[in-house]
Amino acid sequence: MTSGKHPEPEWGQWLWVSLPGARLGAEDIRWLHQIRPGGVVLFAENGTRAEDVKKLISEIREALSPQDVWIAIDQEGGRVARLKEGVPRLSPARTLGNGDPSEIFRSAFHLGRALRQTGIDIDFAPVLDVDSNPDNPVIGDRSFSRDPWEVARLSMAFSHGLEAGGVIPCGKHVPGHGDTLLDSHLALPTVDAPEAILSGREFLPFEKAIADGMPMLMTAHVMYPALDKKWPATLSRKIMQDMLRKKWDFRGLLLSDDLSMAAVGKPFPFSVVVERALSVTCDGLLVLKSRDKPLEAIRIIKGLSEKNPGLWRARLEKSIARRAVLGKRIAFCRKAAERLPR
Repeated sequence: MTSGKHPEPEWGQWLWVSLPGARLGAEDIRWLHQIRPGGVVLFAENGTRAEDVKKLISEIREALSPQDVWIAIDQEGGRVARLKEGVPRLSPARTLGNGDPSEIFRSAFHLGRALRQTGIDIDFAPVLDVDSNPDNPVIGDRSFSRDPWEVARLSMAFSHGLEAGGVIPCGKHVPGHGDTLLDSHLALPTVDAPEAILSGREFLPFEKAIADGMPMLMTAHVMYPALDKKWPATLSRKIMQDMLRKKWDFRGLLLSDDLSMAAVGKPFPFSVVVERALSVTCDGLLVLKSRDKPLEAIRIIKGLSEKNPGLWRARLEKSIARRAVLGKRIAFCRKAAERLPR
């Protein structure tokens, strides 16, 4: 460990943060330098017009140079679309392209191309959750279908279209948020289905996406008692390490959903949330809409590394290796996008 005022920049690679406004001020720059995050996630407060967001992205990249920070956004279509001008406005997944994979691919391609021209590297889409509960308050028409096979087929058409346009897709919310009655932003939901039903319904699109080369996944802050009675998926070794990494052989980058959400923030101390998420193989921790929480996360990680430097150095190196693989894919997307017609 190096001494100095700020934490080691490398620990910050685990952090994905957000910014409060549409321009980068001096305080924002100082804050970014303290964290050196692996990613920055854009929201509506950062601008809803692509041309304005493009300027902010340039400022972020300049502030963190020579680090290659990744820029991400939630631009699914329908009600989840941060940008309102300068990119295609897509229908909700449920009605996108009337279920025609070629139309879905085409729509996602044009979206990906516009996002790439804005400077965005990653779209937190598609939703791989099955619309398995009509009373679900948060998924609904964000899902492609109530049929898991259709979700698998159509979501991968969307994923391939995004990447062809120049942007990396990130499927969510593994292992499935469709059969819940609560919004994980507000409370901790539970899916009580037995494992046999989960395997044939909620899990199927994720397994298919992994087999089809999905480069990134985002976790679900959801309890699955059939698999783990103590920990929600984001913090569950049985789900993330034993099932996702080992059984399903997912080798891509795994992001937590926002650790500031009530689903994990209310039941567990933040120090436990950070340590558990990293220990179950998350490669990135979303800690959004806060100045203080990302700095606290860095302090927690630094404290863990001081207690057991070998363990946490090895854990960081695994995440760095996965980032390197994805980094090559992002670099290829950037170069390929330069050849696309404007």
